[in-house]
Amino acid sequence: MIYGEEVRERGIMLVSAISAYSEHDLAYAHSLGDDTRVLCSPNITLGINFIIVAANLLRKIAPFADIEILEQHFKDKPEVSGTARKLAKTLEVGDESITSLRFGGIVGHHEVIFGFPHQTVRLTHESIRREAFGTGAAFALLQLSNCSKGFYTFDSLMLKLMRSELQIE
Repeated sequence: MIYGEEVRERGIMLVSAISAYSEHDLAYAHSLGDDTRVLCSPNITLGINFIIVAANLLRKIAPFADIEILEQHFKDKPEVSGTARKLAKTLEVGDESITSLRFGGIVGHHEVIFGFPHQTVRLTHESIRREAFGTGAAFALLQLSNCSKGFYTFDSLMLKLMRSELQIE
């Protein structure tokens, strides 16, 4: 919010990744998209955003599956992670499907578990070092530079790239 009007005035791309956005913050970021390219996501790692896309696809293939989300973070993280909430929202499950564990110095661990009759599918992502977020930011900036003005999420940019790669000529 502090830099928003400068971003708008100069047409600078904005990449933001915080665990939890308020409705007010997201509305403001959407408004910035009228004048520049904006990306807001609760997690900016490549791996977790691939998990979001893959989990959403599996949900569509098997809407009958039971789904649970497990997230683990460092001991002092007080709230349920924005990433877990994004996964729950994407998969159309409630917060009661999220289990949070807090201990040690875990950077971030997310797991989506699909329960089928006679089998289980687990999609897991673990941020081992915080540098994973820098790699994701670089990817986001590169992808955003190819977009027109607007508001984007990391997973929407990933889907855009996947669609272009999967097109049959």
